[in-house]
Amino acid sequence: MSRKSRDTSHVPSRLIGILVITGLLLASTPVRAEVTFKRGILTITQGKVRAFLNVEVADTEESRAQGLGNRTSLASNAGMLFIFEITGVWAFWMKDTLIPLTVAFINEQWQIVDLVDMDVEKDPRKPVAIYQAAKPSRYALEVNKGFFQRKKITVGAQVVYTPK
Repeated sequence: MSRKSRDTSHVPSRLIGILVITGLLLASTPVRAEVTFKRGILTITQGKVRAFLNVEVADTEESRAQGLGNRTSLASNAGMLFIFEITGVWAFWMKDTLIPLTVAFINEQWQIVDLVDMDVEKDPRKPVAIYQAAKPSRYALEVNKGFFQRKKITVGAQVVYTPK
């Protein structure tokens, strides 16, 4: 599971405290029912290189919170596309995530602006590492770690999303 957060440097510290407390309370509540994800196809193009992915779409708070949590595998041609309401400097963690991933941060023009590898935590129930985008993004794509490297896709690649 990957939870997201925005750059909070402009938020008053009192509000951050309230948000942290709220987050802790939500984290201690019982697990909710599984989320049903929308589906689509992503085409990633960079020069002559083209890759296709079947994606599940996390476009609600609940679906983004669940993410790829508690899964033991992810097909080699699959991923999860996170759609945020606003552009921001988003960050992910690997809570309850059992497979190593790479996250591609994608801007409003559907161009990859950052790629970050994320390892499985020693204790996935208590993540410590936060993986933050280097640049603002509107979308994020999680895939198996090494996918972009194998496909020779780097920052600057263009992404096209087609809903199913």
